[in-house]
Amino acid sequence: MNQYIKGEVIKALREKKRMTQAEFAEKIGVTDKAVSKWETGRGLPDITLVEPIAKALGLSVGELFAGEQIINRNVASNMRKAQLYVCPICGNIIQSTGDAALSCCGITLPALEAEECDDSHAIRVEIIEGEYYVTVDHPMTKDHYISFIAYRTGDRLETIKLYPEGNAECRFFRRGRGEILAYCNRHGLFRVRT
Repeated sequence: MNQYIKGEVIKALREKKRMTQAEFAEKIGVTDKAVSKWETGRGLPDITLVEPIAKALGLSVGELFAGEQIINRNVASNMRKAQLYVCPICGNIIQSTGDAALSCCGITLPALEAEECDDSHAIRVEIIEGEYYVTVDHPMTKDHYISFIAYRTGDRLETIKLYPEGNAECRFFRRGRGEILAYCNRHGLFRVRT
């Protein structure tokens, strides 16, 4: 995480729960004066209090650091609404079935937003032997490459990891309507509908 809990965040979340400073202080085992100092920016809670503060506010520790409760509006878990995240430092690929507050290598990760293909990121899909054969005409150097190709339908998200100096191609079993996604390490996520 690149920031500590801010006093105004604690105050806003406490007030949202309709708790007084005294009630909140009692739940986490501190004085109301300590809570007042945090909320006015004259002090910070000790690191050992982070988990009790989150619990008292009905949040996870990650949500507390983010300053808001993350509510997954994708309750049906339709995988077409699944989110993808990529760490710019280690290249870790993370997926979630809805909104999430995620971090990797100390960086808060934004959800990737897929763009329609352009000339330099054209995704070609052919049907061969009942499968989708996917190719991307794109450089595959160590500095500029397609990191992964994914096939997303209503009930699944299948990801195939690619590596520099390999080919930007793969195959997927056809599973119905959806979209093929390709992630360029420099330009982001691109898609084509199937």
